[in-house]
Amino acid sequence: MVTQLQSPDKSKIIYPDDNGEPMSDNTEQFRLIVWIKENLELLFASVANVFVAGNLLWYPVEGNNKISQAPDAMIVFGRPKGYRGSYQQWLEDNIVPQVVFEILSPGNRLTPMIQKFKFYERYGVEEYYLYDPQNLELTGWLRVEEELEAIEQMDGWTSPRLGVRFGLSEESGLQMFGPSGEPFVSFVELAQLRQQAEARAQEAESRIQEAEALLEQERSRSQALESRLREMGIDPNQL
Repeated sequence: MVTQLQSPDKSKIIYPDDNGEPMSDNTEQFRLIVWIKENLELLFASVANVFVAGNLLWYPVEGNNKISQAPDAMIVFGRPKGYRGSYQQWLEDNIVPQVVFEILSPGNRLTPMIQKFKFYERYGVEEYYLYDPQNLELTGWLRVEEELEAIEQMDGWTSPRLGVRFGLSEESGLQMFGPSGEPFVSFVELAQLRQQAEARAQEAESRIQEAEALLEQERSRSQALESRLREMGIDPNQL
């Protein structure tokens, strides 16, 4: 008697939204993850089919919920913005996240990081960037055919997909710049820039109002002088 094994019903497989791991191990790692993710959101805010996520589980294989990774930040070109509990690739026109970021923390171990690299290489990531804030080291890989090959010089490198330029400094560590050269900023810095712009706009409006008030004063004086001249029998237009 031959027993035929039944394949699991893919529709009944649950793909958890949470892998049980923390988003970050410390405040600096969290700051950098949010900084990268939110600035990329801002950069592509007007482009409908660019999806940006942070710490979102990505399942590349339908029917297997054991194969997954949650990049600290990932960008998918060709998919709409919007809510996801996880990124199930077969439901997303089978589009692979093209760019992923990871931020090292003291708790990261070599073996899991190697496994992440192999996962990104195997499942089609085009660009992979890894930053170590403790040692101020930025490493990048670019897909060449079936493999991710290391980028020789990351300081000054421009991402082919994002148009974002990378920099490193001893004072501020990782730096990133948009295609127009504008630096990535924090939420606090963005709020401060907005406040400064509003203050400048208010100052300009006040100057306009002052100039208009002075002009009105001069107009009133001119009208009063004309009236006085006419009372004296003098036509101002003949002067």
